[in-house]
Amino acid sequence: MLSINPNQLSDRERYKLLIGSIIPRPVALVSTLSKERVINLAPISYFNIVSATPPIVSLSVSRRQGKMKDTAKHLLNQKEAVIHIIDTSIVNDANETAVEFSEDKSELSVTNFSVVPSKIINTPGINEAKIRFETSLYDHIEIKEQDQVSNDLFLLKLEQYYIEEAIFEEGKIDPLGLDPISRLAGSTYATLGKLFDLERP
Repeated sequence: MLSINPNQLSDRERYKLLIGSIIPRPVALVSTLSKERVINLAPISYFNIVSATPPIVSLSVSRRQGKMKDTAKHLLNQKEAVIHIIDTSIVNDANETAVEFSEDKSELSVTNFSVVPSKIINTPGINEAKIRFETSLYDHIEIKEQDQVSNDLFLLKLEQYYIEEAIFEEGKIDPLGLDPISRLAGSTYATLGKLFDLERP
């Protein structure tokens, strides 16, 4: 078995090993608002559950040459975001939102998405997503390497859930009905494969 010290690798090499090893990863489509109230959309694959009580999820947004991305800037300024679970029916449009636009142009313009008002926060959501969460900023942590910030880690508290009725029964979400996608390495995504149950000891 190979034994590799991450301190002896380049940033790119570390990145490739991590995204190739920690798979599959859930992907969030995140909407935020700029100060000028322009809707920003971005797919984020550093996304997961942190806590159920209180309900908190995490997003990590990488910086480019030390510069904060729009999603991170808006989250810090507005202290809120809508998180959507990407499924197979919206993955193509969600992928289009990875385009790099200036802050005054919305990624909505390259999609077929329609927006829907939120109930608790000001940031609108995407109507086509089967699941979305209105969230508020719980905490922000700067991830540093040799005093240089490389990522902005956000802990977001869920304020309101929206779940398509067709995939929700008796308090549970049907995973096959949701049909979520996950991120692998490079440009590769995956859908749910074989499902199986294991009873805990």
